[in-house]
Amino acid sequence: MEKSAASTEPQGPRPVLGRDSVQVPDDQDFRSFRSECEAEAGWNLTYSKAGVSVWVQAVEMDRTLHKIKCRMECRDVPAETLYDVLHDIEYRKKWDSNVIETFDIARLTVNADVGYYSWRCPKPLKNRDVITLRSWLPMGTDYIIMNYSVKHPKYPPRKDLVRAVSIQTGYLIQSTGPKSCVITYLAQVDPKGSLPKWVVNKSSQFLAPKAMKKMYKACVKYPEWKQKHQPHFKPWLHPEQSPLPSLALSELSVQHADSLENIDESAVAESREERSGGAGGEGSDDDTSLT
Repeated sequence: MEKSAASTEPQGPRPVLGRDSVQVPDDQDFRSFRSECEAEAGWNLTYSKAGVSVWVQAVEMDRTLHKIKCRMECRDVPAETLYDVLHDIEYRKKWDSNVIETFDIARLTVNADVGYYSWRCPKPLKNRDVITLRSWLPMGTDYIIMNYSVKHPKYPPRKDLVRAVSIQTGYLIQSTGPKSCVITYLAQVDPKGSLPKWVVNKSSQFLAPKAMKKMYKACVKYPEWKQKHQPHFKPWLHPEQSPLPSLALSELSVQHADSLENIDESAVAESREERSGGAGGEGSDDDTSLT
């Protein structure tokens, strides 16, 4: 990914870096994201088992930033099914056990919207939330969904949650056959706080692989679920179906990390429930709700 010589910030999508106004990513941004997903240099492999691999990268300029990349081989799951699962917000509420609340706020263009997502963090850390501009692009048999943080005047930070910042987060879905694909998840997030080392290690060694496997299970069950829940309603494929109100880009502003409060949780110890594999942020393997 190209970065201007004058830039002193970590790498991220062009809408965040070097711009003070919110803009919908263009073709160059999608190409840059794809290149980052496929890059190998500078990434350290921390997990590789059963078709799931995880890499981490420390951002030297700011140690509070963490970059993580996960890749999973999905047999018996077509690329288009995985793309639908990642878009379908009603289905996410069924399979994503980390979610506290998630909803779409407004439509920006035919392939961009603004949404809210809050999630449970490993106990006893404070839970986080984020407001993001999300955009997506089908590329033949491959797909990209990516987002970055923005500020919306009607959704300021909440007192009961820590507002995190997505510098660059997204998915690259690559078809490998009629009924198989590979998904790469790339995230560069400022969690707004100094996290203890056990959280960073646990994210790459346990939480990320578990989340990918849960996503795979959700994909396998999605076609049957979708047949019972508005099977033809897919506004990410058919923009004319979208019930969201339109929103002008001028109503949004870039969410700079330095404008939010930092929470120092570096000394927080892992809870006994977490160490024993409890429900604090990892979620249950019980997927009976996916029906």
